[in-house]
Amino acid sequence: MSTTKLHRRGLLRLGALAPMAFSSGLLGGLVRSAYAQNVSNPADYKALVAVFMFGGNDGNNLLIPLDASGFADYTNGRGRLALSRESLAAINPSNTGGRAFALHGSMSALATLFSAGKAAAVANVGPLVKPTTRSQWQIDDSFSPPNLFSHSDQQNQWQSGAADVSVRQGWGGRIADQVAALNGVQNIATAITVNGRSFFQQGAMVAPYAVSPSGYFGFESYDPKSTSALSVGFGEMINVRRTHLFEAAWNDVIKRGIDTQQVFQAALNQAPALTTVFPQTGIGDQLQTIARLIAVRASLGVKRQVYFASIGGFDTHGADQLQDQSELLGAVSNAMAAFYRATEEMNVAQQVTAFTMSDFGRDFPANGSGGSDHGWGSHHIAVGGAVQGNKLYGTFPVLRANGPDDTSGGRWIPSTATEQYAAAFARWFGLSSSELAIAFPTLSRFAAGPLSFV
Repeated sequence: MSTTKLHRRGLLRLGALAPMAFSSGLLGGLVRSAYAQNVSNPADYKALVAVFMFGGNDGNNLLIPLDASGFADYTNGRGRLALSRESLAAINPSNTGGRAFALHGSMSALATLFSAGKAAAVANVGPLVKPTTRSQWQIDDSFSPPNLFSHSDQQNQWQSGAADVSVRQGWGGRIADQVAALNGVQNIATAITVNGRSFFQQGAMVAPYAVSPSGYFGFESYDPKSTSALSVGFGEMINVRRTHLFEAAWNDVIKRGIDTQQVFQAALNQAPALTTVFPQTGIGDQLQTIARLIAVRASLGVKRQVYFASIGGFDTHGADQLQDQSELLGAVSNAMAAFYRATEEMNVAQQVTAFTMSDFGRDFPANGSGGSDHGWGSHHIAVGGAVQGNKLYGTFPVLRANGPDDTSGGRWIPSTATEQYAAAFARWFGLSSSELAIAFPTLSRFAAGPLSFV
């Protein structure tokens, strides 16, 4: 049957998914057998799972001080965005001298993990050119990251781990480059994104392999043994001998993508089902898919993996911010808590660390519409058995607009650089000091070095 008689939309769907299904095959090396290289030491496995909150999460309502003066500053400064004490999920970090804090009330699942020592909070993190004070930022432009307060620029700076250095790779990709050799020929499984393309995972050698949020690879509609019109037609198209260089390369990419999908699918088909119940949300589906892929790590022969998941909707300028953020943070909290329980079920809780990132924080006072505008430093959460939990890391800002930690208008100057936050995960991942210097070329600007929460 001629491919010209096939339903055009079906063919386009398969063709459009080709780059996603095989985004790293030429760079990472194709996995030819799901059982070709089992991990000889199951304990020598580690995975990092990034959860990016696109739009700029308002960290001021994620982590809140509960001591009398701190909560008074919070209530007075936030205005209509202030949450009631009764609605919050209290935590008592063991390293704050008795100063109590709380997570947003919708994050009670993560608050429980925090109190159990399986989660930590990191205060006031963000892109920095160098350590910066309020007076330095006000009088010297060299202290300001390029295009500060811009969504796209701050997303790139968070994912690249460099505020003012032009780099073409994300820090997840650069650390994956350093450990990819541990995975041998299985490099295609080193970096996996479950929600579209990921700059965060792009390295010099490693590139992200994309899987759909629900665990599909892009070529499920094609079966080389099927007699359906779609499979027959698509098979004819990719098996035609091409003389044009680019057409031949396209065919090769498609074929390798199909081969790779079959490897992943064969491994997943033989994996035992997880009993952990995940929330039926977008981020819940993504983290469930990552858990399923981690479950087949031995079959895929990998020792190090970097995953990327994301959730949007955090650009909350308007009056719906309180409701919207409550739903979004609840989704993140419930999904990350379920994911942690799944790692316990798989006996890899000590070997898997999940963490949050976002464009930036938001300004402290409510704006005229009842929401909040673009800020800078923000607070984040790390979860895992290896996390030094029930602690608050970094320096919590003084919650006063035009105070010592503010550029102006309640935008916190980060006290911890993204490099210091990211390098903590990389060091746990197994990178040496020299490898850290390669992965984070600007880390040396910050004398304190990586944080020690994991």
